Amino acid sequence: MIAILTGAGRQLLAHWPPIVAWFLAGVLVNWAVIQVAGWVGAYSALGGALLLPLAILARLVSYVAMFLVVRDGMRELGIIAPRPESADDRREQFLRALLGSILPFVAFYAAWGLLRDDMAFYYQRVLEVGVLRGEVGDGENGWLSFSIWTVLLIVIAFGLRWLLKRHAARLPRWFAFGAVYLELLWVFLTATLIGDGFAALGSWVDSRQAVVWVADARSWLSGQLVVIAWLWEAIEWFLGEAGGIILKPLAWLAIAGVVYGQAVAPRGVQVRGGFVDRARTRWTRVPGWLRSRLADVWGDLIGRFRPIGRVFVLMWRAGPILIGGYILLYTVLTALESLFGIGVTRVFGPNDFAGFWAVNDQLILLLIPLLIEPLRIVLVSSSYDQVIGRLLQRDADASAEALTTASDGAGSTHGTAASSRRSPSPAALNSSSTNGPDASEGTT
Repeated sequence: MIAILTGAGRQLLAHWPPIVAWFLAGVLVNWAVIQVAGWVGAYSALGGALLLPLAILARLVSYVAMFLVVRDGMRELGIIAPRPESADDRREQFLRALLGSILPFVAFYAAWGLLRDDMAFYYQRVLEVGVLRGEVGDGENGWLSFSIWTVLLIVIAFGLRWLLKRHAARLPRWFAFGAVYLELLWVFLTATLIGDGFAALGSWVDSRQAVVWVADARSWLSGQLVVIAWLWEAIEWFLGEAGGIILKPLAWLAIAGVVYGQAVAPRGVQVRGGFVDRARTRWTRVPGWLRSRLADVWGDLIGRFRPIGRVFVLMWRAGPILIGGYILLYTVLTALESLFGIGVTRVFGPNDFAGFWAVNDQLILLLIPLLIEPLRIVLVSSSYDQVIGRLLQRDADASAEALTTASDGAGSTHGTAASSRRSPSPAALNSSSTNGPDASEGTT
């Protein structure tokens, strides 16, 4: 934990101004795009739906840029993946990080209510424009509802993104920006429709008579046995708090891992069994051309989840002490965020709500993330760097132990002839490593 704090402090001192600048740029562009999208959405729901993903893209670009800004201060990651020197290589790295981060970032954006806030702001803007036009409504006409046309738009965006990826080598470089937009468009629309579907399903379930019976039974049982009521409420509280305390910092660490794009050779998992073997046999009977096309599409879809899975494998291999220390530090940061919010309101003191806070609240409360986000970025990046360092150290220790065991075995066979090889040089360690280039570079 001390190493995490040391690395975070070093990165903060070296990169605080650009981190704040990128965050502020993302917030301002996000606000501007929602304003424009809301104005367009008041006239055309399709136009608003096509523009709104750019607001999320602005935030994504700012976060990817903030993570890459502090990359040169990550010593452990620099061992296995030095920072690119040329501008073209850095640009390519940025685009790769951007494309790889879209799926986990949108999932995180939706899970913690940021997407809901953007949508509320968008609907508010649509309603304001509608009022100026003399139309009165609830703003829902500014968004695409679940229909065959929405699904078709998702399919078209996914298909065009797949074609751009397949023919990327023959297309100009600027097509990469189109690929980023198409990737974000289909992921954003899919996440929105899934969220709407779960909301509708939840409303339907809540209205069922069986749910009412369960609620009545719980109320009766709570009245009869107070201990069970306390236990029930404690479990609900724990499950609710666990998401913010545990899942949120792990989600940030996963996003950082996808941005940096490094995984120290996590071992794969082989799925075996009679059903799996029969499925593989039947798969080989599919015509080659169809199998090839389906494999391309499936591989393109699953490939978006592989970096996330590799990051969680890295967390698992890093051990509970390191990850637990990171979660503890992130919890402290969350508490500081609340304290900063209280402090900011106390600094400005009591003022009229309609005349002061309703006008200036967004600008004043922006001070809180301007203080917190740089701390969050350096904490997450430093923790990920320590995860990489822990794995490099473990691989180096395993390599050294394997070489020592091999040397002892050779000594028992050849006697004193091998005694001179029992203390291998660093070069010998590198050349004899069986854990891949990451481990050998970590021992250098």
